[in-house]
Amino acid sequence: MNISMDQIKELREKTSAGISDCKKALEAANGCIEKAVEELRKKGLATAQKKAGRSTNQGLVEIYLHHDHQLGVMVELNCETDFVANTKEFRELAKKIAMQIALDSPLYVDKDAIPAEIVEKEKALYREQLQQEKKPANVLEKILEGKVEAFYKANCLLDLPTMADPKLTIRDIITDTVGKLQENITVRRFIRFKLGEE
Repeated sequence: MNISMDQIKELREKTSAGISDCKKALEAANGCIEKAVEELRKKGLATAQKKAGRSTNQGLVEIYLHHDHQLGVMVELNCETDFVANTKEFRELAKKIAMQIALDSPLYVDKDAIPAEIVEKEKALYREQLQQEKKPANVLEKILEGKVEAFYKANCLLDLPTMADPKLTIRDIITDTVGKLQENITVRRFIRFKLGEE
């Protein structure tokens, strides 16, 4: 199939992937932009899984300050080399993450960062609610599982839907960036300050 430069340009604008990657993805998707986006996303996920264990000792601290100076965020985003830390894509990712923290005020990076006692406390609370609602025992555990998952999604940064596209999570955009930059990327920590908040 003949892929036009306009198609490559459109895909590039949507994904920021390299020209040759865009061309290959479009060829694999028979010229369909949406399928090509999926191809690139799968490639990014495969790359991210391969690089997941590699150490991330470089990076940057991004600061977001709301226009009224009553809300601020600091986030440490890590990668493998200072070269990648200084790229436009990495800096843009850090900025998106900082703004997402400002918007959604998550409490943890991911579910692995939540202390076990917090999870157990939430489970006990949900279990008590479900028992008061007289839910049958055979469905209680299933509902409980769903409520715990919802708790993770509401409180973990990596599970939050992005502002730009609610179908994508912060984990998805990190994975996409790993695919583009060919380095492992991790969120190490963050803090959010709102004037007057405890």
